[in-house]
Parts: sequence; C-alpha cells; structure tokens
Amino acid sequence: MNRFWENNFVQLAGYYSVVIVCVILFLAIFELVTKYRNWEEIKNGNMAVAMATGGKIFGIANIFRHSILHNDKVMTMVGWGVYGFTLLLIGYFIFEFLTPHFKIDDEIQNDNRAVGFISMVISIGLSYVIGSALL
Repeated sequence: MNRFWENNFVQLAGYYSVVIVCVILFLAIFELVTKYRNWEEIKNGNMAVAMATGGKIFGIANIFRHSILHNDKVMTMVGWGVYGFTLLLIGYFIFEFLTPHFKIDDEIQNDNRAVGFISMVISIGLSYVIGSALL
C-alpha cells in the first residue's frame, strides 16, 4: 500500500484535492471579511472585484506552491498553507488600515479598478514574500 501513496500521480492528486478545498475555504473566509459578495459582483461585471479576487486566488495558490515544495507530508503542507493564508489575510487588513482616506472595500465594490489592481498586486506580492519564508 505504501507504493500506492508514494506514486507521483497519487501525490499530485492528493495535493491538488487538498489545495482546492483550502482555496474554497479561504475564499469563503475572505467573503466574510469583505463588505461585498465576491461572486455576485463578478457576475455583475465588477472588474475591480474580479482583479482583487484573482489576486487572492493566485496568492493562496502561490503560498501552497511553496508549501508543497518544502514539505513531503500533506498535513505539514496544509499547516504552512494555513499560516501563510493567515499572513495574507493580515496583509489585507494592513492595506485597509494604511489607506485612511478611503475604504478599500467600498472602492472595490464601486468598481474602482485602480484599487482592485493594487489589491491584486499586494496579494500576489505578499504571497511571494510569505512563500519564500515557508519551511
């Protein structure tokens, strides 16, 4: 049975499945902390929300990419992924705090693409920093 679990195809399928579940869970958490409903806004063509959400998805995936590269056990990979996601979420709140002249959520909900783009780049950029420090 060990040979089955050591098979590269089985490991890839396992990592893939776990990361998909984590991405869905983490996006649900982001949905709870934002004022707007991501998928409703995207359905209505809000490009700023699409960019911000895309940045979050890329950021989460990039953190897990680094976690998979550095860990050979699924639970360890998930643990580091959760920790990295937590840091990414904290980065979101710091971004909101550092812009006291306007509310990030309101601007993104109003389809301010400049704010959506910056939000996307922050998520992607932080994911590289977080990922590089994962063990």
